[in-house]
Amino acid sequence: MSCFSCISSRRKDVSRIEIDNGVRSSTRCSADSSGSGRRRGSRSGNRKGGTSPKGAAARSFTFRELATATRNFKEVNLIGEGGFGKVYKGRLETGEVVAIKQLNHDGLQGFQEFIVEVLMLSLLHHPNLVTLIGYCTDGDQRLLVYEYMPMGSLEDHLFDLEPDQMPLSWSTRIKIAVGAARGLEYLHCKANPPVIYRDLKSANILLDNDFNPKLSDFGLAKLGPVGDNTHVSTRVMGTYGYCAPEYAMSGKLTLKSDIYSFGVVLLELITGRKAIDCSRKPGEQNLIAWSRPFLKDRRKFIQLADPLLQGRFPLRCLHHAIAITAMCLQEQPTFRPLIGDIVVALEYLASQGSSSPESRRAGTRSPGHARSPLH
Repeated sequence: MSCFSCISSRRKDVSRIEIDNGVRSSTRCSADSSGSGRRRGSRSGNRKGGTSPKGAAARSFTFRELATATRNFKEVNLIGEGGFGKVYKGRLETGEVVAIKQLNHDGLQGFQEFIVEVLMLSLLHHPNLVTLIGYCTDGDQRLLVYEYMPMGSLEDHLFDLEPDQMPLSWSTRIKIAVGAARGLEYLHCKANPPVIYRDLKSANILLDNDFNPKLSDFGLAKLGPVGDNTHVSTRVMGTYGYCAPEYAMSGKLTLKSDIYSFGVVLLELITGRKAIDCSRKPGEQNLIAWSRPFLKDRRKFIQLADPLLQGRFPLRCLHHAIAITAMCLQEQPTFRPLIGDIVVALEYLASQGSSSPESRRAGTRSPGHARSPLH
């Protein structure tokens, strides 16, 4: 479906896993329509001093250089840990602060993912994709050097907040959704051939000091179908709770697989709940399964809103955001919208949020609502 005009209601960590398995037009996008451990202030942000020009080739580092940058990978510099390995904060000789990922030889990711990440981020450059500064291949060492993202990941600000930590406001959540969608639009619509991200999740959306998001971790990315091909057949990889059902069942990967994952992230932004949360009671552990009854009834939309928002959001915008989410989570991939349409819709919501005071609680109306492009 390429139009939103008829929208109606219709961890502690979640680890990346390999899922064992036996085995379509938009004015914004003409692509084929068939379609991490947690620590605050983490990983790969705005770079100061010694920054490389945008689009500059990733440089090769020696292991000694990166060991010096992290003070021999001291525990105090550890800022994250995921399937690839540990992530350290470091400072290069130029003074530039960076995030350095070190491959864990016994981890879930291997040399192939390392090569894919280097190649992808060496070729792809966008404000909403994390910048790869360099890499190290000394001996059996495999390390990646990224720009440092000072606010960590989206999941750091949505789940298990510290007592003194402020929850994300509605406008910030929509801002993050817009930026992530623009990054995905670049992969789907600007890259040639298109790129299927394949591991979109809140842990892989990193934030700078102004909460501008950047997609990270491209080790599972795949080149999308070209010509008459409708999908890419591949081993099923991803993160439980975010994978599109048709991909998990068949291994047939399309651009619409990413759209489903984006819908899960949108739902996390709206609800403040994890995609998979085993600490909740049965029936509420799987976010998609729990949300289905609410997504089908507009009268229940308000019950999806994160309680930490305390009703501080424009009710009309909440309804539109949930409608977009429901479209992304359609079981049939052909019914999911294209990323270009999603960007247009979310940009509209962002413009509405900026004109609606955050202090206005749900249930109150603001005068002179502009007509939404969704209807």
